[in-house]
Parts: sequence; C-alpha cells; structure tokens
Amino acid sequence: MVMKLEYDRSLHEREYRAGPFEITEEMVQAFNRSIRETTPIFTDRAAAQAAGYRSIVAPPTLCTLLVRQVQLPGLDLKFGRMQFHAGQRVRPRAPIVAGDVLVALSRLKEVYPKTGRTGTMVFIVWETTFQNQDGVVVAEVQESYARRE
Repeated sequence: MVMKLEYDRSLHEREYRAGPFEITEEMVQAFNRSIRETTPIFTDRAAAQAAGYRSIVAPPTLCTLLVRQVQLPGLDLKFGRMQFHAGQRVRPRAPIVAGDVLVALSRLKEVYPKTGRTGTMVFIVWETTFQNQDGVVVAEVQESYARRE
C-alpha cells in the first residue's frame, strides 16, 4: 500500500535564496583549524597563489556552515511528531577562494516515506546550490531530515 503524504506540494516549485556570504581568509582559517586541515593551498596564501589561486582555498565542506543560514519554510507535513537531521552530502563543483561572495539557492527536492524495522519515517530532502560572484556553481549540498511518530 502506498502512503499518501499530506504537505504543501507547492514548495517543489519555489526556490529560496540566501546570502550573500562573503568568504574571508579568517573564516577559512578558522574552519581549517576546526577540521585540522593542513594542506598548504588551504592554509598558506603564498602556496595557494603559487598553485594559481588568488588566495587560500576553502575546504569544500565549508558550505556545511553556510547552509545552516538558509531559512527554509515548513512543509506543513501531516506526519510525525519528531524531526531530526538524517544526513548531508556535499558535492564540490569548483574551488571556493577567500574573497569569493557566495549566494545559496535552495529547493525542495523530494519527500518520501520509508518503512524499516523501527516503523515508518518520512524523509524530506532539500538541495542547495552555492554560486560565486561570477555565477559559477561551487558546491551542491543535499540535506535530509526524517520525521517519525
């Protein structure tokens, strides 16, 4: 039997914009310290410039900090009492460099039920694309949330 989910389906047709997010060298260095990144192009401006970048390069997972600042609407989903973060995937597309200014464009990708050994849950998947000041897509972040009774 297929479960009929009740939620605001018009959200599939909308895009949500956030930003601009200015990527500073200080932000990149703080993130590097938090993940113990030591690769020279990520930590040393001279090494990054020698490799052809205008400044230090941010690790691609820096977008996981920015995606939290995107305000997404509620789905008005008629299922479950508890929601939790179920996963995240980052797909790097181009280097993010200190000095870049990014914008985020988010959209509801899918909402689907799944039944496992603990019962039925509904998964909500949002996809956010980050573009730099030149319109180049630098990363795609997919976040999944699960709702259960």
